[in-house]
Amino acid sequence: MTGPRTERGRLLLVLALAAAVTAFTATVPLLRGFFDLRVYYGTVHSWVHHGGLIYDYRVPGTLYGFTYPPFAAVLMLPLALLGRTTAIAASLVVNTAALGVVLRVLAGDDWRRHGWYRWSLALCALALFEPLRDTFSFGQVNVVLLALVLTDARLLSSGRGRWAGAGIGLAAAIKLTPALFIGLLLLAGRRRAAAQATAVAVAVTALAALVDPAASRFYWTRALWDTSRVGRLDYVSNQSLQGVLARLGETGRPLWALAVLGTLCVWAWRGRRAALAGDWTAAFALTGAAACLVSPITWVHHLVWLLPSFAVLLRAGHRRLAGALYAVLCTSVVWLWFDDASGLDGFLGSNLYTWITLGLLLGLPIGQPRAALPLPLALTLARSVSAIAAAPSPASPAPTAVPDQSSSGAPDVAAATGAAEAVGRGLGRSPSSEPTGST
Repeated sequence: MTGPRTERGRLLLVLALAAAVTAFTATVPLLRGFFDLRVYYGTVHSWVHHGGLIYDYRVPGTLYGFTYPPFAAVLMLPLALLGRTTAIAASLVVNTAALGVVLRVLAGDDWRRHGWYRWSLALCALALFEPLRDTFSFGQVNVVLLALVLTDARLLSSGRGRWAGAGIGLAAAIKLTPALFIGLLLLAGRRRAAAQATAVAVAVTALAALVDPAASRFYWTRALWDTSRVGRLDYVSNQSLQGVLARLGETGRPLWALAVLGTLCVWAWRGRRAALAGDWTAAFALTGAAACLVSPITWVHHLVWLLPSFAVLLRAGHRRLAGALYAVLCTSVVWLWFDDASGLDGFLGSNLYTWITLGLLLGLPIGQPRAALPLPLALTLARSVSAIAAAPSPASPAPTAVPDQSSSGAPDVAAATGAAEAVGRGLGRSPSSEPTGST
């Protein structure tokens, strides 16, 4: 299907798709209630206006509070000046701008040639991508961190590496996981960039310590090591190696440490090869995948770090594979094992996103010359999938909070509407009862 050939036809198609996607996202999956933004907002207001401590705040009715390093709270201080509705609007604007940066970097220098029509279709397709949906509807910061890190990837690949490192340093000071990118810089022999990233991270962390010494002392000596503050390790949204082991009933550290060590060895070998070949997109994609695997907790919305991997697959000509993986990551299929992840089906199905991440780490093509993608990322993915069935409903689906999403097989109104209708069943629970918040 080639789509309409006239500008008017294209505009009508885009408007129809946007309306269908908007209706779907507003009514079918049910949003996450901006739970993580509630954590950030409540923490900052308690800290600034009521003299509370950063790590003592809990969202009313839950046990969940702020879990980021203190610098993240300092960076979020403008929330103290905003009302709740304004804060939600600001979160949407910031995340949208960050997504624009991500797509600009991944599309390459010839991004303008795709035109407004293809980019509009791409955005409609991306709206169905579960990790991205969750990031927006939780009010999360993952896309912002990805934009900071990919900015450094852009600098390195364009020959302006002398300025690289600051984005990684800021991201690592906001959340610890992006610190793995400093390791990539060291593996690639980019000592200046690694030093710059480290210096930025240390400087802003020291700034946070000056602003609130007690919070910094508590975080680095106690909160950092207490995973119970973040959430249950065996919760199905935790798509890390630790989550796989926890769902098997294995909560001991030795086996997890061994799995992490093996994963890091594979990452170091493949990431170094990609970086030395000048393939920084692949090197950063591999590092993002490895970070998701080795982190003790990787909620589904953290998997926005896999977006660079799709760009690499498309660039290497693996469109069908990229489309298939994209489709799976739109289905919310892992939530079918929300209540019971036992048995072979539970082992395979409840960890499906982990298997995808592991497969990307092991098999992502590297050493490809950098070239502009033939189509915007999500549009190519959407066209690569001929039809995507909705994830089947569990026997007793809970009615709220976890979106069940799909992707249309072709960029037309019928496909988009069919996808929305096919996935119209909630598969989760209330974000206030089982949040993946503030992580």
